[in-house]
Amino acid sequence: MLEVLKVLLDPNTQWILFGCMLLGLSSGVIGSFAYLRKQSLMGDALSHAALPGVCIAFMLSGSKSIFLFIIGAAVAGIIATFGIGYITRNTRIKQDSALAIILTVFFGFGIVLLTEIQHSGTGNQSGLDKFLFGQAAAMVLSDVLIMGLTSIVLISICTILYKEFKLISFDPGFARGLGLPVGFLEQLIMFLMVMAVVVGLQAVGVVLMSAMLITPAVSARYWTEKLSIMVVLSGIFGAFSGFVGTFISASGNNLPTGPLIVLSATSLFLISVVFAPRRGILSKLLLRFFVRKNFKAKEDVHGLKRKERAL
Repeated sequence: MLEVLKVLLDPNTQWILFGCMLLGLSSGVIGSFAYLRKQSLMGDALSHAALPGVCIAFMLSGSKSIFLFIIGAAVAGIIATFGIGYITRNTRIKQDSALAIILTVFFGFGIVLLTEIQHSGTGNQSGLDKFLFGQAAAMVLSDVLIMGLTSIVLISICTILYKEFKLISFDPGFARGLGLPVGFLEQLIMFLMVMAVVVGLQAVGVVLMSAMLITPAVSARYWTEKLSIMVVLSGIFGAFSGFVGTFISASGNNLPTGPLIVLSATSLFLISVVFAPRRGILSKLLLRFFVRKNFKAKEDVHGLKRKERAL
């Protein structure tokens, strides 16, 4: 118990906990709409596409500025979203193939730039390789404040435009018939995903950030049939995953924070798969058991009645 209090009372750990919880909360909220719109791979593509933006920002500035890295990653993510949209609209290539093309091209370009930087004179001081898997322990107060501000903006926009996002997620044709700017709203969701990915790069990393967008949303889907409850649960699951992963990492053993956060989210997903009240495996097994039991009881009753009639 004393060790737990010691970890929680450490000022640096408190900031990292707060930042990772905000990251999980905002990622879970915007990830719900990405999941409903069948764009689960979009987060993966955007997170990988952010790497060349980070590298170019470092090459232009010559300094490791988190703010400049975020700008570079955001620009690269926006270019990737427009690239995916252009390929999908103007060719016969489907969206999943367009996602794969953008993901591999941008990530390959980012690895080339990263290798070039690491072999340059300032490569050892750049630390850009930490953006592959994240390094939450390196976050400072300014990083947490940026994550907090971004999370507040994300959640506020999703709250204000909840009805519009709901319409284009379930029936974009009907939304277009109502006069809603469907194209703009779709690009806005993409941009919000870019923001969520960018602020999570330092904590979770390029490779694992997509899991923070989708896993909480998938877990929440098992527990409810209502979108509003699903969005709230997804945010709660994301924040809880951020807290648990960061706490385990800060407790010792030099374990990486980002992978632990993702593993915590995956554990919640497994719990949801097994124990969810209506969709869970256990619930379905119990339902089948009781249905078979009732059916057998009715068969026994009918059998007794047939015997009585025969006598």
